[in-house]
Amino acid sequence: MKDNKLHIILLGRRNSGKSSLINALTGQDISIVSDVAGTTTDLVKRSYEIPDFASVIFIDTAGIDDTGALGQMRVEKTRNAISQADIALLVITDNQFGEYEKELAERFKKLKIPFLIIHNKRDEMPLQTSLKDDLSKTYNCPVIDFSTREDNTTAILEALKSVWNKDNTPKSLIGDLLSPGDIVLLITPIDSEAPAGRLILPQVQMIRDILDNHCTSIVLQPEEITPFLEKTGIRPRVAIADSQVFKKVAAIIPPEIPLTSFSIVLARHKGNFPAYLNGTPKIEELREGDRILMLESCSHHVSCEDIGRHKIPRWLQEHTGKNFQFDFIAGLDAITRPITDYAMVIQCGGCMITGKQLKNRLQPAIDAGIPVSNYGMTIAYLHGIFKRAIEIFK
Repeated sequence: MKDNKLHIILLGRRNSGKSSLINALTGQDISIVSDVAGTTTDLVKRSYEIPDFASVIFIDTAGIDDTGALGQMRVEKTRNAISQADIALLVITDNQFGEYEKELAERFKKLKIPFLIIHNKRDEMPLQTSLKDDLSKTYNCPVIDFSTREDNTTAILEALKSVWNKDNTPKSLIGDLLSPGDIVLLITPIDSEAPAGRLILPQVQMIRDILDNHCTSIVLQPEEITPFLEKTGIRPRVAIADSQVFKKVAAIIPPEIPLTSFSIVLARHKGNFPAYLNGTPKIEELREGDRILMLESCSHHVSCEDIGRHKIPRWLQEHTGKNFQFDFIAGLDAITRPITDYAMVIQCGGCMITGKQLKNRLQPAIDAGIPVSNYGMTIAYLHGIFKRAIEIFK
């Protein structure tokens, strides 16, 4: 699934051969190639399967040294894209490693993004041994001299495998809570917010994860829970509900059956769960007029029943008896207001982005001491079922 694919970003100056390199790596003409500097003007993404490694998404970017007003907008978009990456390829040419490259390398280190340095176009100018040794020593990363015209990509692909920590591989959503043969109850309302003809991604991911752990998933709507439990006598290992019906489901599911939500499972799986646990109760400390940042990982049509844009803001104000200002940012768009302007940041489950992207999204707020929460955890808290919703994870 898309959110579990490694995102590999290619960065460098204009005309360093980033687009030629991504075409060579995938064996496809994905990016337009030209001798004219600045040919790539926007992010280009392409999925690819690296055998014996992972499914990945390569991200081609505009030159980091672009100029002019429009060029600076491209550079800003490129810089913002770095936080989306799991691995970076820093592409250089002509034995040139200056301030642009040093700044990028420092950014990778700060964000804990493993990276390679690719000296491209070696057929025009080979990499100097002294520079290679200096870069290897300074940044402790692979440095590869490469030509898209003369070399195959084996060395680069092997280097990618070497820098990627296997511990970073996404783990099971709830496998550590289950034993083979367990039954998991999934409560998925089919209402005005449900997409036509399909389940939403977190529900699909959960079903697959349950199958992977040799367990059984039973999918019900809220009104079917009581008849099912009474008729079958089944007592599931855990019940997982859509956050929007959390309060209703909590009143139906017997208290001896653990209950949580899809969003909270995702929060533990790919977010900073301890920060969420500490930040959610800070709702009680919000003051009149505080500004709250709502982060959504996907873009979608907004209805009057939208969970992030309408329901949670309304419930927050009803719970506290205070009025707040809300900013909403969808996808991975840049947060334009200083993070310190916010009294709280509330992130959706993040099913459409990687764990790395989600953590990078929240880290500035955490570093600034701003409480962070998650849609599901916020809803559980506001409905008085926070302790029950997180109990199974203790």
